[in-house]
Amino acid sequence: MTPANLIQLFALAAIWGASFLFMRIAAPVLGPALLTELRLLFAAAFLGLVAWAWRQPLQAHTRWRVYLVLGLLNSALPFLLLSFAATRLSASLLSIMNAMAPVFAALVAAVWLRESLSLRALCGLLAGVCGVAILVGYDEHALQSKLAVGAALAGALCYGVASVYTKTIVNPPPPLAAAQGSMWAAALLAAPILPLTQSLPMPQASPGVWVATAALGIVSSGIAYLLYFRLIENVGATSALTVTFLIPVFGVLWGTVFLGEQPGWHTLTGSLVILAGTALVTGFSVQALLLPLRQ
Repeated sequence: MTPANLIQLFALAAIWGASFLFMRIAAPVLGPALLTELRLLFAAAFLGLVAWAWRQPLQAHTRWRVYLVLGLLNSALPFLLLSFAATRLSASLLSIMNAMAPVFAALVAAVWLRESLSLRALCGLLAGVCGVAILVGYDEHALQSKLAVGAALAGALCYGVASVYTKTIVNPPPPLAAAQGSMWAAALLAAPILPLTQSLPMPQASPGVWVATAALGIVSSGIAYLLYFRLIENVGATSALTVTFLIPVFGVLWGTVFLGEQPGWHTLTGSLVILAGTALVTGFSVQALLLPLRQ
C-alpha cells in the first residue's frame, strides 16, 4: 500500500465515519423512512451522473435481479435500520457496532457457503459478542433503547449478508454499475414504506439537516463507493477492508467534536474488543498492511 493509497483509506474512513454523524443529525427530524429514501435518491443520482460522464452502461435489462438483491441487503434495509437506530443512539455507538459487519459476514459464510470457521475466527466471533455486551451493558441510554440497539446490529448483519451474497454472483457487474444499479433498486424498494410511516405535512427541517441529508447521499454513499472501489482495484479487497477498523475512530471523533458526545470507558473498551474480534475473523495484520510503505 503506497502513501497515496493510505491517504485514500483514511479519507474513506473519515467519510464513512461521518455518515453516522449525518444520520444522527437528520434522522430525528426527518424520520428514518424519509431520510433513507432521500439518501438513496441523492446517491443514485450522483452515481448516475458519474456513470454517464464515464460512459459506463447500467445494463439493467440483464442485471436487474442482482441490483434488487444488492439494493435490499446492502442499502435499503441497513440504511433504514441504522437511520431508525440513529433516532435514539449516539453516532459513536452506531459507528462502533457497525464494525460487527465482518464478524457477521464470517458467521453467514459459515452457514450459507459451508465455510469452516477456524479457532481464530471463533475467538473473533466471541470477542465481538463480548464487545457489544460491554458497549450496551454499561451504557444506560443504550439499555433503555434495546430496539435501537437491535436495529443497529441488524443493519451490520445486512452488510455481512450482502458481502457473502456478492461471492455467489456469477459474472458480477462492474463496480460502478453495481453501485448505481443497487442504489436505484434500493430507492424503489424503500419508497412504499414512506406513506406507511411518514405523516403530512412534511417535517420542518433546518438548513443543517438538509445539508446533512445531501452529504449522507452524495458524499457518504456516492463518493465513498467510488473511493472504496478504487482502493479495491489498487490494493485488493483484503487491504481495503482495513477501513472497517478506522470507521469507529472517526465515528467517535466526529460525534465528540460536532455533537458533544462524551464516550465513556465502556465505549473505548467495547470498541477495542469488537475491533480485536474483527481482526481475528478477517485475519487482519498491521505488519502486512504497512510492509509496502517500508520498501
